[in-house]
Amino acid sequence: MNFPYQLQSRPVADPASVVTGERYRITVLTDGLVRLEYADNGVFEDRASTFAVNRHLPVPDFRVLEAGGHLEIVTSRFRLTYDQGPFTTSGLSLAVQGGVSAYHSVWRYGQEARDLGGTARTLDEADGPVPLEPGVVSRKGFAVVDDSHSFLFDDNGWVTADNINRTDLYVFAYGHDYAAALAAFYAVSGRTPVLPRFALGNWWSRHHQYTAESYLALIARFRSEGIPLSVGVVDMDWHLVDVDPAHGSGWTGYTWNRDLFPDPEKFLDELHESGLRVTLNVHPADGVRSFEEAYPAMTAALGRDPALAEPIAFDVTDRGFLAAYFEVLHRRLEAGGVDFWWLDWQSGPYSRVRGIDPLWMLNHFHYLDNGRDGRRALTFSRYAGPGSHRYPVGFSGDTVISWASLAFQPHFTATAANIGYGWWSHDIGGHFFGARDDELATRWMQLGTFSPIMRLHSGKNPFVTKEPWAFPAPAQEVMTSFLRLRHRLVPYLHTMNHRAATDGLPLVLPMYYHSPKADEAYQVPNQYQFGTELVVAAITEPADLRTGLARVKAWLPEGTWVDVLTDMVYDGGRTMYLHRDLTTIPVLAAGGAIVPMDGRAFPGNELVNPAHLELLVVVGADGDFELLEDDDTATGPLGRTRITYDQDSGAVVIGPAHGGVDAVPATRRWTVTFPALDAIVDPVATADGAPTLARIDREGTRTSVTVEDVPATAALRIDLGGCPRLRRNDVAERLFTMLDRAQIEYRQKTRVLDCATSAHSLAVRLSGLQAMGLADEVFTAVGEILLAKADEPPRSELT
Repeated sequence: MNFPYQLQSRPVADPASVVTGERYRITVLTDGLVRLEYADNGVFEDRASTFAVNRHLPVPDFRVLEAGGHLEIVTSRFRLTYDQGPFTTSGLSLAVQGGVSAYHSVWRYGQEARDLGGTARTLDEADGPVPLEPGVVSRKGFAVVDDSHSFLFDDNGWVTADNINRTDLYVFAYGHDYAAALAAFYAVSGRTPVLPRFALGNWWSRHHQYTAESYLALIARFRSEGIPLSVGVVDMDWHLVDVDPAHGSGWTGYTWNRDLFPDPEKFLDELHESGLRVTLNVHPADGVRSFEEAYPAMTAALGRDPALAEPIAFDVTDRGFLAAYFEVLHRRLEAGGVDFWWLDWQSGPYSRVRGIDPLWMLNHFHYLDNGRDGRRALTFSRYAGPGSHRYPVGFSGDTVISWASLAFQPHFTATAANIGYGWWSHDIGGHFFGARDDELATRWMQLGTFSPIMRLHSGKNPFVTKEPWAFPAPAQEVMTSFLRLRHRLVPYLHTMNHRAATDGLPLVLPMYYHSPKADEAYQVPNQYQFGTELVVAAITEPADLRTGLARVKAWLPEGTWVDVLTDMVYDGGRTMYLHRDLTTIPVLAAGGAIVPMDGRAFPGNELVNPAHLELLVVVGADGDFELLEDDDTATGPLGRTRITYDQDSGAVVIGPAHGGVDAVPATRRWTVTFPALDAIVDPVATADGAPTLARIDREGTRTSVTVEDVPATAALRIDLGGCPRLRRNDVAERLFTMLDRAQIEYRQKTRVLDCATSAHSLAVRLSGLQAMGLADEVFTAVGEILLAKADEPPRSELT
């Protein structure tokens, strides 16, 4: 079978990169990445593998030295020493050079690399942490990807696993330059594709026996509640599940259940008209049985007799079956309106051909088939190993409903970047087990808003559901606001979507990518970078009963930081507890941050380039951001709008759009919002150098400037005046609010407030608070407010 939509690959390295012996071959792929092969028969592998699709890279500078039977290969990043025999711990080593401890930064063949971890195949039934497979970054400076047992692709795009007796290792030696290690990974394994824009909104998913009528009524209810959705997931009950036991189970199916969905095409059309894209769940392991509507066409395609009614086994290693699997089963349903497939493979890594994992095959060919018409492809499936980033998005499996499960997800999502896997989709809110906990469900939804993919999901239990209106206040209001926020963030998310593809940096990154030499960056598993402008500290523990606040340990790098959801201002360069009530979580931006958002308070289902854009701009340092917009096709050019902020002049400049300007609205309303701005004078707006009308709004601690009808080709400038400042935190007011809600003695509240807002030095006030014997959660909550900024005055007017 010839696959015209196969991945492009250049698997043969430049000969100038290769050092070869009788039974070994060493390929210097980059200055920090080397491929090490050993084969007893002296035959080496040049075909693309599941991990390595491009070995033809620019030849780096390196030296080859030979002395005393030993071979040395030296680049600017490593020194490889090899005795030219079979690979052994004593005969093959690599020392990382530059900035890493010489004692710890020597890799020896056969020794565990002990990297920072990558990701795992699934979180199915995991109630807390699971072991992680390796990544390509390490505090010791080296990491290894073992490609010895990966299956291979031939020139026609088909697969083989005839590579059993070989050693094939890729050693990454980038020290603490984690971004460079990731860039090398993508150079060899292929870039992350750009997701279609609709994938970045809210997904609705529930294992429930919907009818067409009830599903459409649900979507209408979401719309009436002002809650946007972009993807409708229909779990397995779309197809026949109650089948004759003679056929086996009903988990696999390709025939619509017309008792539930009497007119499938009309149902899908109505979802599309509501602005949603649709994915159907499929468990393909049981093949095609005789009761399926597609059975006659499948037997015809495979040259079998339908009268025999023999089941057609699922065999992903059979080219004929795979061709019919797509052309007869899936494309028939796609013609009726299915946009992409949720591949729920739960049947292990084994197929009829040793070494070929069915999950890999499904991910690879489903993704390519989905993009066959030049559209942006998408599939939805579990992780299958290094190289899986080429087939987004990932389904992390059936999640247990528990605080332990929630607590692991931020770390699990962030470390996946270490193996280039940036688009995990979790069961937000959990799938099964556990107990009802409205606080847990709300915190999970907040995490989902600041996750790569936001997919609400519930299991089959009728009591497990995620509709916000099924929860009492305040959970309902908080869930609703965060789901709206997710759609408002799409201009930012889609820009980061492109950045992940072009710059090789996933949306979610561990903090140690920001500061690899800082120990503190490795000690905040719940905290992560969310694109270039934001840092999120997810709250994954229940609130303290005394304060009503939940807390999370966070590390703030040097600089000044603003929580863009509360306008609290912090000095950086330290680790501290951040406390939040149920309405919010810490979402921090440093001075100079620029965050583009949909300007509508109630964004719709259809994710388009908005005619009203709001920019969050944090003053205090210079900022530069390029907004990327497109027509959401695989070939359309990018519209680029550069936005800068200059601290000395206090000017925000929104440049004219260029590139694919046809994708950008011809005119736009721009709102520039300055969180926590110490507003002294009214801002001034100019368009192409001429004064223009602007509306100035001041609400609470922020100032917004809105200008109407700005042409896409015009430059807009908002002037605040030189060196604008962030406002001081109102310490006394925030302390009073915190203590007022606290479930502690009234007399203790008064003592704490009097001490904390006294005219004494900060050291004296803290000593006094410490001597009161406060509960730790109360003391740290008070301490956060007092210590957020070093220069805060102790008193202000209390209202």
